[in-house]
Amino acid sequence: MGEKHISGVDCFVLKLSAEHGDLAERSDTTAEMIKHVTLGYFSQRSGLLVFLEDSYLTRIQTPGSHPTYWETSMCTKVEDYRPVDGMMIAHSGQSNVVITRFGDNFRAGHGVTRMEETYTIDDLAFNVAGLSIDSFIPPQEIQKEYPRQSLDWRSPLHR
Repeated sequence: MGEKHISGVDCFVLKLSAEHGDLAERSDTTAEMIKHVTLGYFSQRSGLLVFLEDSYLTRIQTPGSHPTYWETSMCTKVEDYRPVDGMMIAHSGQSNVVITRFGDNFRAGHGVTRMEETYTIDDLAFNVAGLSIDSFIPPQEIQKEYPRQSLDWRSPLHR
């Protein structure tokens, strides 16, 4: 998309917008995904992610009711990158999320929920011995394409 100065860092901006067909696949009879846009801000010097914006709009309507719209916007600042096993890993960050509900009752106004999270990573490890696929809920397509019994997540191929 271009360039932007974020948190004192010159960044390249990458924009990803979901296409209508992809949004339709995530919709059903009562919930319609209208838009989903993600902006990533990457340091021009290091190539590392500095800031991430994500927003999506969903229309929800049950038969016989007025539609309700939910807009979710998230901004995440990622920082304090350090090398871990040859990879640069962010060790702190902050996320702010705003969820806005509107459309079902204009007299009541918008319903707005705000959340903020700040995190710091003190220690991390890759391929922890003893963890199995049972410790995670993989996406549906992984469950279909790779039979459970043939997965070995400790394999060097999965690093």
